[in-house]
Amino acid sequence: MADPSDQELETKEMDMTSLSSSQRQGQSQQPYIHKVGIPPQQNLFKEFTTSVKETFFPDDPLRTFKDQSRSRKIVLGLQAIFPILEWGRDYSFSKFKRDLIAGLTIASLCIPQDIGYAKLANLDPQYGLYSSFVPPLIYAFMGSSRDIAIGPVAVVSLLLGTLLQNEIDPTKNPAEYRRLAFTATFFAGITQATLGCLRLGFLIDFLSHAAVVGFMGGAAITIALQQLKGFLGIKKFTKKTDILSVMDSVFSSAHHGWNWQTIVIGATFLSFLLFARYIGKKNRKYFWVPAIAPLISVILSTFFVYITRADKQGVQIVKHIEKGINPSSFHQIYFRGEYLIKGFRIGMVAGMIALTEAVAIGRTFASMKDYQLDGNKEMVALGAMNVVGSMTSCYVTTGSFSRSAVNYMAGCQTAISNIVMSLVVFLTLMFFTPLFKYTPNAILASIIISAVLGLIDIDAAILIWKIDKFDFVACMGAFFGVIFVSVEIGLLIAVSISFAKILLQVTRPRTALLGKIPRTNVYRNIQQYPEASKVPGVLIVRIDSAIYFSNSNYIRERTLRWLSDEEERLKQEFLPKIEFLIVEMSPVTDIDTSGIHALEELNRSLEKREIKLVLANPSRVVMDKLHASGFPDIIGQDKIFLTVADAVMTCCRKVVEEEEV
Repeated sequence: MADPSDQELETKEMDMTSLSSSQRQGQSQQPYIHKVGIPPQQNLFKEFTTSVKETFFPDDPLRTFKDQSRSRKIVLGLQAIFPILEWGRDYSFSKFKRDLIAGLTIASLCIPQDIGYAKLANLDPQYGLYSSFVPPLIYAFMGSSRDIAIGPVAVVSLLLGTLLQNEIDPTKNPAEYRRLAFTATFFAGITQATLGCLRLGFLIDFLSHAAVVGFMGGAAITIALQQLKGFLGIKKFTKKTDILSVMDSVFSSAHHGWNWQTIVIGATFLSFLLFARYIGKKNRKYFWVPAIAPLISVILSTFFVYITRADKQGVQIVKHIEKGINPSSFHQIYFRGEYLIKGFRIGMVAGMIALTEAVAIGRTFASMKDYQLDGNKEMVALGAMNVVGSMTSCYVTTGSFSRSAVNYMAGCQTAISNIVMSLVVFLTLMFFTPLFKYTPNAILASIIISAVLGLIDIDAAILIWKIDKFDFVACMGAFFGVIFVSVEIGLLIAVSISFAKILLQVTRPRTALLGKIPRTNVYRNIQQYPEASKVPGVLIVRIDSAIYFSNSNYIRERTLRWLSDEEERLKQEFLPKIEFLIVEMSPVTDIDTSGIHALEELNRSLEKREIKLVLANPSRVVMDKLHASGFPDIIGQDKIFLTVADAVMTCCRKVVEEEEV
C-alpha cells in the first residue's frame, strides 16, 4: 500500500499542468520558460511629443501631406476643411436627382417644424426658418455625413428656451432675450469647433447611452406637455416645465381657459399625423406620407381658419412672420458685460447636447450605409455653422433625427439635399411667409407632439434594464429629473449618474480567481468556467483594470481577501496551504506610483504569511514602470513570467522540490 505522502505528491503532479514527462520521472531536463523582456528606456521628450500628437492631431492628414508639392498640399488642406471639394468631383446628375427629391421632402417637413420649434425656444417663428437656411448651407460644405439633415430640433429648442428664460423674460424684454440667444448660439459653436479641433470629442461620450435615452424620453414628454397650451387654446400658461406645474396649469384653466374649436382642430390633425406616421412605419415605400403630412396639415388648417375666421372665435393663430432672409445679428452678440458669462454657460450646455445628438445620428446612418464618419470634422462643421448662424439671426441647430431619417429613406446621396432644403426655406422666407398668418397654433402643437413621440424609446429602456441595472438607474434618473423638476436638472442628473458609474468602475475594478481548463494550458475565471480547477499550492488572481491611486488600495485589499477566503477553505478541507500568489496582469494597461506602492505592500503582507508573489504577463508600459521603481529586484527577477502557464509550471515544480527535500 502506498504511503499517504506519496499519494499527495502524485495528486499534485497530476494537477500540475506544465511539467514534462521527463520531470515526473525525476529526470533533470526542464521545459523552456519564456521570460518577460525589459523594454528599452524611452526618450522622455519624444514620448511626450508622441503622446500629444496622438491626442490632438490625427495621423492620416500627416501621412497624406507627406512628400506632396506645395500646391497639392493646399488642395488637400482645402479638401480636409471642405469635404464637398473631394466628393464633389464625382458628383453626377443621377445623384442630384435623388438629392433633389430628398431635399424637397425634408423641406416640406422642416418648414412647419421650424415654426413650432422656434416657439419652444420662445422666439418668433421666423427665427426657426432662419435657422434652416444658413446653417444647412455651411454644413453642406464642411460636414462629412451624407445623411444628416440640419435644422432646429425639439430637445435643444426646449433646453435653450428654458435656460434663457431663467435669465431674461422673453415677453417683457424680447430684444435682450434674442441677444442672449444669439450669444449662446455663438458660444455653442465655439465649444463644438474647439472640441473638434482639439480632438476632444470623447468628452461627449461621458453622457452614457442610457442617460441619453432617459433624457430624450423625459424631454419628449415635457415638450408634449408644453404643447397643451396651443393644443387646448390656453392663454395663461405656466412658464415652468415640470409635469406637476403644467398639469396644474391645464386643469386650473379647464372651466374658462380651454377653446373647443382649437381642440377640434388639434385633435383632428394630430390623428391625421399619427395615422400618416403609422402608414410610413408599416410600409417603407410610403416614407413620404409622414414627411409631407405636416405641411398638408398646415395648409388645410390655415385655409380652414381663414375661410371660417375661427380666429375671431378664440382660435389662436401665428399672425405674423417676418418676410425676407436672415438679417445680420453680429452686433447683437454680447462680447462683454454680465450676459457674456451667462451666454457662454448656456451655449456650452446646449452645444454639448446638440453635438451628442448630431454625432449619434451621423454614426447611425454612416453604419447603415457602410462609410466612415470623421467625428472631429463633424464637430468642426457643426461649430462653424452655429458660429455663422449666431451672426445671421439663427439659434442653435444640429442634426434632426426625424428629418435625417426621412432624408435617408428618400434616397439622399450627399449633403446637397441640405442645400436643396435650404433653398426651399429661402423661397419660403422671400415669398410665402404671409400665407402662414392664419396658421393655428394648435396645428403647430400637433406637429411637435407627433414629432417628439419618436424620442420615447421604450424598447431601448427595456434592453438597458436587461443588460445593466446601473445603466437603467441612470436612464430613469434622467427621465424623472426632466419631467418632475426641469430639463437642466434632468441633464445634471444624467451627467452625475454617468460620472458616478465611471468612478465606481475605476475605484472598484473587477478581480477574478483563475483556474485551469481541463486538458489545456488555459486559465480562466472559475466563476465563468465551473470546470476550471484550482492549482494546489497556488492562487491565481487576475486584475481587470489599470492600477492607479484611485483603486490601488482596493485592489490590494481585494487580493488579500481572495487569499484569506482561499486559506480558510483549504484549512477546513485539510488541504496544503498556498505558497505562491500569481497575479495575472495582462488586463492591467497602466500603473502609477500608488499602484507600485500597493504591490510592494501586498508583497510585504505575503512575506509575513510565507507566500511568494509572482507576476504574469505585464504589459510594456507596466514593465517599464516596475523596472524604474526597482520592484522586480524586491520580489526577484525570476518571479515575472510571460504567461500564467509558465508561472504555474515553475511554482508547482518548486512546490514539488521543496516537498521532496
